[in-house]
Amino acid sequence: MDSNDIKELIIGLLKHMNVGVDSIETKHSDGRECFSVKTPDSHMLIGTKGANLFALNHIVKKIVSSKNAAKKATAGSSAETVSQSAGEKEMSFFIDVNGYQETAAENIKNLAKVMGDRARSFKTSVELEPMSSYDRMVIHSYLQESTDLKTESIGEGERRRVVIKYIGDSV
Repeated sequence: MDSNDIKELIIGLLKHMNVGVDSIETKHSDGRECFSVKTPDSHMLIGTKGANLFALNHIVKKIVSSKNAAKKATAGSSAETVSQSAGEKEMSFFIDVNGYQETAAENIKNLAKVMGDRARSFKTSVELEPMSSYDRMVIHSYLQESTDLKTESIGEGERRRVVIKYIGDSV
């Protein structure tokens, strides 16, 4: 599925959910394609701590994956390399509603900066509160270039969290 197909899929799903949509823009954010939905019904789509938005993203990605797999099966092995690159692209998009994920990612980056500075100041490890896999990924990505800090995830399930470890200058 290409970008226009995914956009039409999102529009169709939201229509079936009786969600009013002002617009859906396609843009690039953090190296991924973002389908930015503007809606007066954001509370319904976002949910508590973004749970509904996370679920919507998951459902759309599963549908796209299923349709790409069906396309691959009907296309046969001659189009296998083309389908594989399309399959790789299918997971490189996300849906945002009224800028919620963009704002949340900025807040997580700010948290990573503050907690990273705290780990440096006290020369110790800092354990963060449990968070979603996406939030953990944002923190790991944000701090990966740091030479004096290392991040790792600990715990399981909903208790999984990031630990920012001070390792000193490793040069």
